[in-house]
Amino acid sequence: MDARARRIETPCGEGTMVWRIWGEGEPLVLAHGAGGAWPHWIRNIPELSRRRMLLVPDLPGHGESAVPDSHDHHAISRAMAAGIAQIMGENVAVDHVGFSAGGVCLAYVAAYQPQVLKRLVLVDTGGLDTPIGNFDIGGIRGLEGDDLLERLRRNLNGMMLHARESVDEAAIWQLVHNGKKARMDSGELVVPDKLLKILPQVKVPLAAIWGEHDLPHFDPAVQEAAIRSVHPQLEFRVVAGAGHWAMYERPEGFNAALLELLSLDRWS
Repeated sequence: MDARARRIETPCGEGTMVWRIWGEGEPLVLAHGAGGAWPHWIRNIPELSRRRMLLVPDLPGHGESAVPDSHDHHAISRAMAAGIAQIMGENVAVDHVGFSAGGVCLAYVAAYQPQVLKRLVLVDTGGLDTPIGNFDIGGIRGLEGDDLLERLRRNLNGMMLHARESVDEAAIWQLVHNGKKARMDSGELVVPDKLLKILPQVKVPLAAIWGEHDLPHFDPAVQEAAIRSVHPQLEFRVVAGAGHWAMYERPEGFNAALLELLSLDRWS
């Protein structure tokens, strides 16, 4: 799939931010979560790229992208806005979808660089000052063979994916490979309330998609209420059977929810 993408590099820190582009038509940015990279969206790209031009970056400090000028939302927002301006032209606003910490970053882009953002869809985002679920994440140092594989499976089920059968080789590869390349700790950019604090400054139409069984940010109704307290016109959808990584675990349900949101006349 990567070989079929157009690859573009834009300024970021002392290096570049790497974007992969699929499809044609109205642009749509897909931003991955903490410790991830563009393959967080690998199960969604084939369907969505038939409808939209997808701009899928490795966020600053992740994947192949350089770290930003500083470890804060101002620097990340500048790099994102510079990239979109280079790809799409100056002052072109496009739709954005952000997963987990990526959604929090995009909320800051909407506040700090509003000229590049048309609408924003948050996906299973933290930073809302809501209770954090009890998830099972264990260390892997010293583990080998079947013991290592089982711990990696448990880590994915303990935070990212709801059903054990959802943990496949591709998900395990992403957990290990993307994690090794991540050079930024996204925690301080999210918890406990970094999203809630910036939402009053987000003036674009806002929607959210949540996995029914999201573990770290559990109970979609609680999350919806937190966002709606600032954005009462929020459009909110729940993906049945999905955990935190909703677009990977239930891609058909997620894609349908996203495309339905983007088609709403009243959400514009």
